Amino acid sequence: MKYENIIVEVKDRVATLTLNRPAKMNALSDGLLIDMQNALDEIEHDRSIRVLILTGAGRTFCAGFDLSPREHPLTSVYDWRDHVKLGNDTWFRIWRSRLPVIAAVNGYCLGGGCDLSMVCDFTIAAHDAEFGEPEIQFQSAPPFFIMPWVVPMKRAKELLLTGGRVNVEVAERIGLINRSVPADRLIEEANKLARQLVKIPPPAMELNKKGINQGYDIRGFSSTIEYGAEIFALTQLSESEESKEFFAVAAEKGLKAAFKWRDEKFALQE
Repeated sequence: MKYENIIVEVKDRVATLTLNRPAKMNALSDGLLIDMQNALDEIEHDRSIRVLILTGAGRTFCAGFDLSPREHPLTSVYDWRDHVKLGNDTWFRIWRSRLPVIAAVNGYCLGGGCDLSMVCDFTIAAHDAEFGEPEIQFQSAPPFFIMPWVVPMKRAKELLLTGGRVNVEVAERIGLINRSVPADRLIEEANKLARQLVKIPPPAMELNKKGINQGYDIRGFSSTIEYGAEIFALTQLSESEESKEFFAVAAEKGLKAAFKWRDEKFALQE
């Protein structure tokens, strides 16, 4: 199939899915998420494929969810629940996939993009990659509440409650990624790992991944994600002076100016 917002290539039993909105820093629009769901379903049912690599076109893996104004704004808790479900259903396809999934992260990996990298089974990052969940800074929340399952509690709170970002050295130290490599070797290293995984007998890969994930589900992984989605929806409908100002700047001067306002507001003071 051909897609508007992603590129899918298959070679030597390895599928590569590339987020392809480089002008928008691969921001997660509804259209991109629907394309991903369709592609992930197609890849899942193609038994000749044994590994999936996810990456981003251009200089950025994914800057998060697309905050551009909508033709039909989300105004009720039902709207926001449907919105978060679209993203979370996409990520759960990766979590529950029979395939090992490798995130090859280049550049910014923020918000929903950070969630995407964390739900993958492996994450290899370029030396210039940057990770974070800045949503709290403009009154939002992680729609896919996976970070507390990936990194230690104190680090999870530091990232989620400040909206701060970390480089690859810190990301590797806290377990957010497996390892980092020079940017010009990122896809090469992802394919090197993929070639190793391709050799694993498919039933062993599928059942062992399922067993590992079931261990997390028994401890409450899926129910935590669902509760996090509700927190996300309620946060969107809460009011604050900060969120009003952020979106007022966005409406008047555009999202770029709003993000600049946010970054200046939360810049560390010397």
